[in-house]
Amino acid sequence: MDGIISGVTALAAGILGLVVGVVATVAFRISDRQQHRLPGTEPVELDEGLVRVLSVLRSAAVVLAEDDEVVRASPPAYALGVVRNDALVHRAILDMVRDVRRDGVIREQELELPRGPIGSGTVLLQVRVAPLGLDRLLVLAEDRTEARRVEAIRRDFVVNVSHELKTPVGALALLAETLGDAADDPVAVRRFTQRMQTEAQRLSALVQEIIELSRLQVAGAAEKATPVPVRDVVEEAVDRARITAQGKNITITVGGSTDCVVYGDHNLLVTAVRNLVDNAVAYSAHATRVGVGVSERDGLVEIAVVDQGIGIAEDEQDRVFERFYRVDPARSRDTGGTGLGLSIVKHVAADHGGDVTMWSEPGRGSTFTLRIPAADLPAHVGRSSTDRPAITPAHTAAHKDEEVGA
Repeated sequence: MDGIISGVTALAAGILGLVVGVVATVAFRISDRQQHRLPGTEPVELDEGLVRVLSVLRSAAVVLAEDDEVVRASPPAYALGVVRNDALVHRAILDMVRDVRRDGVIREQELELPRGPIGSGTVLLQVRVAPLGLDRLLVLAEDRTEARRVEAIRRDFVVNVSHELKTPVGALALLAETLGDAADDPVAVRRFTQRMQTEAQRLSALVQEIIELSRLQVAGAAEKATPVPVRDVVEEAVDRARITAQGKNITITVGGSTDCVVYGDHNLLVTAVRNLVDNAVAYSAHATRVGVGVSERDGLVEIAVVDQGIGIAEDEQDRVFERFYRVDPARSRDTGGTGLGLSIVKHVAADHGGDVTMWSEPGRGSTFTLRIPAADLPAHVGRSSTDRPAITPAHTAAHKDEEVGA
């Protein structure tokens, strides 16, 4: 009996030893796996404070192990294409990593890199690589693409202003010189005088629009917002454009819900609508119609200006709101256009919490729609001014909306 008990005890001890051995082996392998985690997962030895800091950085942040394995990468690192498939993908950044590992000196460089594995898109990154402990490196990449774009726009603006001002100034100087030589010819004097007046008006309009655009780009240009009756805005804008329209036998008609009210700056809104109406008149043929329609829907007041002009090709439509951009430069010179009108409309809309949209088709005309949030006024406040006569509804943008929806 004692032998049987001893045998059972020995067997149990053997089984226990085997279990302990298996558990120890599994524990060792788990520990070893934790020490060599897959890229993109957080190793146990990465400091929690560092992890929290990296998670709130707007810059792309990547922590590399000794073998350049990605230990940790923030979401922007993936969004900017710095890390794909849990590895650094750009050779230029890897070269910076090698240099820092070699001498421990922090490296910083501005790099223009492909935005993705295909296509021609690029991203401009300010990359900084620094040692992080004994065997880790930290890679930080700040997206400078938008900053570079804004810088280029400002530079182009200065160049364009210089060019645009030189044209009428040069023309005035040449005309003045020619006028001096033709002092004895009354017919030539009248002709050159008229030309000088035209160029002077163009120069004056250009300077005024440059000043207007600069003022709009200053923060808070429309911060002193007051209730503005849309009827007053449309009436004044149309009245300013009517003389030019009459010269081309163009009829301007207004209709829709003109009793709307918005918050904003009356003068800026008049400038925006006037620019839209002026463009419609300038690019419309003689004896046509320009319609201004006002509607209110989903809390937005929409002022649509419809023309029967030459229209704009689809590949040109994305650029019409750029400063100094003209669909037809030769025609713009004939009409006195500066290329700033639609850019001003865009800024006015943005300053009033709205936007401007367009529909156009060559040969069928264009519709530009200025959308501004409607004013949420108390019940006792009137919806429109009472000291001006009502505008008789006539031609509206409805027919153009039907064409768009067709």
